[in-house]
Amino acid sequence: MPIGPWELIVILIIALLVFGPKRLPDMGRSLGKAIREFRNAGKEIQNDIAESIDENERDSTKSANKTV
Repeated sequence: MPIGPWELIVILIIALLVFGPKRLPDMGRSLGKAIREFRNAGKEIQNDIAESIDENERDSTKSANKTV
């Protein structure tokens, strides 16, 4: 169930009324930082997994060459 433009406008108006115009930009910045950190952490995890897979492939190749 996607959020349409009217629903988004209603949510923004409610947020403006609840938090006020002074705190809303700070909250947006904080949310942006949190999303950025979450993405960076996900990329780090992907890189760590890829590195460990590469290491395992190299180790298995070395042991296969030794037995031949």
